[in-house]
Amino acid sequence: MNPGPVEEVGKVAGGIVNALASQPLALALVIMNFGLMAIFYIVLDRVDSHQLHREQAAIAEQKEVRELLSHCIIPGGKT
Repeated sequence: MNPGPVEEVGKVAGGIVNALASQPLALALVIMNFGLMAIFYIVLDRVDSHQLHREQAAIAEQKEVRELLSHCIIPGGKT
C-alpha cells in the first residue's frame, strides 16, 4: 500500500525538523531570515505610506497655486 500525500509531507517535515534540531546554527539562520523579511516589509510599508502622504500634500499645494494664478489673468489680454 502506497502512503498518501499527507504521510509523505509528514515525513518530509519530520526530516526537516530533525535536521534543524541537530544543526542549531541553521535553525538560527532560518529564524533570522524570517525576522529580516518582516522588518523589511514593515519598513517598506511605512516608506510607501509616507510617500503617498507627500504626494497628496504636493498635489494639494499645486492646486492652491493654480487657483491663485487663475485669478491673475486679466480679461481681454491687455495689461
